[in-house]
This record gives sequence, structure tokens and C-alpha cells, in this order.
Amino acid sequence: MDPELETRRSARLVIIDGRDRLLLFRYEDEHRAPFWSTVGGELRAGEDYVAAARREFAEETGFDAPIGELLHRREAVFAVARSTPARWIERYYLVECRRPGALSDAAWTDEERATIQAWRWWTLEEMRAAPSAFLPSCLPALLESALRRRAARAG
Repeated sequence: MDPELETRRSARLVIIDGRDRLLLFRYEDEHRAPFWSTVGGELRAGEDYVAAARREFAEETGFDAPIGELLHRREAVFAVARSTPARWIERYYLVECRRPGALSDAAWTDEERATIQAWRWWTLEEMRAAPSAFLPSCLPALLESALRRRAARAG
């Protein structure tokens, strides 16, 4: 990866409801075609990944559930809304939100209001039928892994 690029860190959330569905946001910005991705965002100064995950979960959904285990780590170079390309270091955490209620966008930033165009709960079957719609492309596999872990715990 280019050592000249700024490094940024992001906490992402694999939020699963009681019907084994994954919550995704549909993003649109000037850098790529619209895509579906997880709730989450950049760490603030002095914040660790779990603290950022808690904050982003509350701000972007209004739901209340504990942040679970780390499911995935990813590094990639990309740009997000109104920014230049950077090296992103992402961590994806499981959140089991059995009865989430209605999503609230009351705490969204102006950037979130401009780039998040919709939200939807996706089943694994729906995700497998539309694999090119997701960023990163591993999201269907992350959902599958999370559901296997849930089933093993229920065991």
C-alpha cells in the first residue's frame, strides 16, 4: 500500500436481528456507484475500536444492544464522501439485536444524511442473490459466519 496515504480507522457493525437478517445502509457518494454496507464509521481522536463501535451503533441506529465479538479485520484503500483516498483499517463487530424496533436517524451527521439513502434488513439468501451490491464483497460471508456462531451457541 502507498506509504504516502493517510491512515484512517473505522469500526463497522454486523447487526443481526432475531430473524437472522443483517442491517445494511445504501450509500451514495461521488466516488462509486451506490452500494450497501454496514453501519459504522471512523474512530475519533483517543477512541478505540470498541468505543467507536458503541458510539456509531447508538448514533446511526438508535438501538440498544451490546457490542459483541470481533468478526473480521480489513485493510483497503478507498475514499469516502467528500474526501481523498486513504488507507482504511477496519474492524467488524457482531451486534445481536433480537428486537431492534424502528431505526432512528435523529443523531445522523450532515454527511450521513447526504450519503445514506436507505436502510434494509437482508437475509443471507437475498445477499447471495445480489453479491455485487455490497462493499466490501465479503459481507454475505460475514453474515453466514455470524449465523453459524449464533447457531453453535444455541446448540
